[in-house]
Amino acid sequence: MTTGMADDVLAESPLPPQDDTPLVLGVRSSLTGRRWLWRDPEITRDAGVTARMGMAIMQQAGVPEIVGRMLAMRGIAPDGVTDFLTPTLRALMPNPACLTDMDRAAQRLAQAITTGETVGVFGDYDVDGACSAALLTHFLRQMGCRVITHVPDRMSEGYGPNTPALEAMIADGAGLIVCVDCGTAASDVLSPLSARADIIVLDHHKVQGDLPRIVATVNPNRPDCASRLNGSCAAAVTFMSVVATAGILRRQGWFENRPAPQLMDYLDLVALASVCDVMPLTGLNRAFVTQGMKIMARRQRTGLNALMEVAGVTDPLSAFTCGFALGPRINAGGRIAESGLGLELLLCEDALEARRLAERLDAVNRRRQTVETDILDIAMDMAARQREEGHAVLLLCGRDWHPGVVGIVAGRVKEKFNRPVLVGAMLEDGTVKGSARSVPGIDLGTAIIAARQAGHLTSGGGHAMAAGFGLRADDIPALHEFLNERLSTAAALPDAVDLSIEGIVGVAAASVELASDIGRLAPFGAGNDEPLLALPRVRVVRADRIGREGNTLRLLIEGEGGGPRLKALLFRAGDNPMTPVLEDRNAAPLHLAGWLRAESWNGRTTASFFIRDAAFAN
Repeated sequence: MTTGMADDVLAESPLPPQDDTPLVLGVRSSLTGRRWLWRDPEITRDAGVTARMGMAIMQQAGVPEIVGRMLAMRGIAPDGVTDFLTPTLRALMPNPACLTDMDRAAQRLAQAITTGETVGVFGDYDVDGACSAALLTHFLRQMGCRVITHVPDRMSEGYGPNTPALEAMIADGAGLIVCVDCGTAASDVLSPLSARADIIVLDHHKVQGDLPRIVATVNPNRPDCASRLNGSCAAAVTFMSVVATAGILRRQGWFENRPAPQLMDYLDLVALASVCDVMPLTGLNRAFVTQGMKIMARRQRTGLNALMEVAGVTDPLSAFTCGFALGPRINAGGRIAESGLGLELLLCEDALEARRLAERLDAVNRRRQTVETDILDIAMDMAARQREEGHAVLLLCGRDWHPGVVGIVAGRVKEKFNRPVLVGAMLEDGTVKGSARSVPGIDLGTAIIAARQAGHLTSGGGHAMAAGFGLRADDIPALHEFLNERLSTAAALPDAVDLSIEGIVGVAAASVELASDIGRLAPFGAGNDEPLLALPRVRVVRADRIGREGNTLRLLIEGEGGGPRLKALLFRAGDNPMTPVLEDRNAAPLHLAGWLRAESWNGRTTASFFIRDAAFAN
């Protein structure tokens, strides 16, 4: 079950500021209704604190002063700068044995390899599930095992392990079944089957009730796990399991007459899953993503390379590439088509077949976008009414809504209204199947589990930021009341998310050098937001509509007094309240908030400003 950066991005602080919190450039209500606040309030309460720490980082780590200040804002001490800017597994990855049950899981996997067993791999239908299943399947096959894979159909099988699918694996000869990115909450399914096959779970979802009675449940979020890796995705857990298994085989002498696997080659899958499941890009995850992007850039995984070609991805690759170009296409199969298409592509080693699968996923993704748009307009209207009524949680359900896109719709609604959102598809049998998205600081996953335990849901679970759920349609009002009370603090959130600004830069100073310096803090994502800058008193010199259906606005901007000009871009311009103001050549000077990036094209590197918000200058 994915939280899916592929579906929504969150880069702002959710908490309402104290009344005395200073505003950036005095912006109390932007064109999108947002306040602009400093990421680090100490900048204004005691400007010297961050400046002194930034200077110390600059001197000790040899980074530019602005990068030093941004690192200081992220709580990075001078002695931690190297691990942040150049993270490596050697420095940051712990012994996999720190995960509870890891030794048992690795021993059983090693046994399956040395005895040549048939292994069943049961995965989830999202990016993390596909990457986890592909990683483990490739490793086991490389080690000589026969592997059977299964990804459940979202509509007919639902989320998680199910008895018919597992029994089919056993009937096909699987003596060991490994559930990846699922299984922690499936004790009722897995425990009865443990007498017929050994079962291992490699997962990261919150624990609901008793763990399955199986060989091993490796999950950093189980209460008795002291690994402190609770921000890891399932693919990361799977990678560490493979590392532990390979270590056992090496100690047993298994590789004396056999080639050892190149485990680092699996990091492209771990990076893709970590980004798309919106894991915090700090600590070990930064190492996984940073090193994994290097592996991905080699384009040695046939299926992933084909998908990059179809999606029009060019170097340099980034977390943005994973979250917005690759992730949605891999997810699309599990949402509205064949659930196993993503896994099939990631395992494919034939270039022609991989191209066919990639094009198929691309077409499915376009169909997904159409289905999503049809539902989104209705959901937005419903959400606006509920917000006006004072609901802390927005609960939106509709007939003829496709269950495969409700998570994306929930993400879009959450982004607009800054409230926890549940979106459900009402099915013909009188039940509702849905997905939920939350805002930082509001633990929706725990609330969903509590609702299930209280009898308001027939199924439910997930992360703090995302969850899945099922219930009877008649129970919708009771669930809404329960969640409104349980998450009542969400009602105090501002209607639009405040922006966290890290610096003010004049247009003339928004150079390629500055953009490149800021880029050293990448990869950006959850836990390491890309720095938002404010450009004061800007004038638009030129505005053009570009792209498919003219939905992107390309601007040429300059400071109020003239001087060097800068290219700026606004995506999703069609229904954006900023668009008519930015297109008005006679508009008053504007403050712009956004991201400064260095872009290379045909051997030339330039700076571009990607607009997040705008406000009239006083």
